[in-house]
Amino acid sequence: QVKLVESGGGSVQPGGSLRLSCAASGSIPTPSPMGWYRQVPGKQPDLVAGISSRGGPTYGLSVKGRFTISRDKDKNTVTLQMNNLEPEDTAVYYCNLIPPLGSWGQGTQVSVSS
Repeated sequence: QVKLVESGGGSVQPGGSLRLSCAASGSIPTPSPMGWYRQVPGKQPDLVAGISSRGGPTYGLSVKGRFTISRDKDKNTVTLQMNNLEPEDTAVYYCNLIPPLGSWGQGTQVSVSS
């Protein structure tokens, strides 16, 4: 069983920054690409940033140049540095494997508004 715990969300004004962290524990298949997803009400989680087992990042078009994903394989942690946040980034953010496991963590809320 894999446990995913996200943290670091909050409320910021447009242009602000947040740093999200994810701690993964349990039987994680290795090597496993991992990613950050976000979900808005009424929609499925959407992958916004991913990182391969070798550390190569990929980003969705809407966050490229503003978000940076990184991982510490030894600690099984994945972080998402989010800069220049926009109101459209408001969502619940989750980390998961790519493709995602059937179970999700509790997520962390990110709210961007003036």
